[in-house]
Amino acid sequence: MQIAIDGPAGAGKSTLARTLARKMGFVYIDTGAMYRALAWKVLQTGISLEDAEAIAKLALGLDIHFENYRGEQRLLCNGEDLTEMIRSPQVNAAVSRVAQHPEVRRIMVQKQQDMARSSNVVMDGRDIGEWVLPEADYKFYLTAGLQERALRRKMELENKGFRQDLETIMEELRQRDQMDQSRQVGALKILPDSIVIDSSRQSADEVLQQILTIVGKN
Repeated sequence: MQIAIDGPAGAGKSTLARTLARKMGFVYIDTGAMYRALAWKVLQTGISLEDAEAIAKLALGLDIHFENYRGEQRLLCNGEDLTEMIRSPQVNAAVSRVAQHPEVRRIMVQKQQDMARSSNVVMDGRDIGEWVLPEADYKFYLTAGLQERALRRKMELENKGFRQDLETIMEELRQRDQMDQSRQVGALKILPDSIVIDSSRQSADEVLQQILTIVGKN
């Protein structure tokens, strides 16, 4: 079975997908973390965020995979654990610009499809239902209001030791939404077969129970 979860930044996709996969005994594939790992590598190597050819070449050479360590999923890129580094404000600001290039997305989508080929998976991102898993059994679109998403992102950053004011985060999310929705390839959108869930006034557990009911596992 394949379950796709799309939606804007800060809507709670990763938390939901991770918990859902654990509940169902599925593999969780965090595609956003994969793009973040690539963005982190781009920043480390000094490649311009607009240099599509150089970023695509870098993406081709990356070995990105997930490992479970003491009950927590970790992201490894070329053998290096980047789980914490990819959540920095610098990566937040760069990831959409890295992911906007069509050839980069083609390479990353191929990596994601290869991961999903042999397992029951829950996968979250921006273009999962349309491009990565177009035949997914269930396609969810998880959203929330801008201020609610900004508050969640602020809390996430603070828990990881980063400080950023709410207005700055809201503006970054506005810009990211615009970039994600206007991409030439893999744009964020609600599909005709998307099941839309607004998490603004729901707890993470309430959203989880709603989805488990829909997929018949509750």
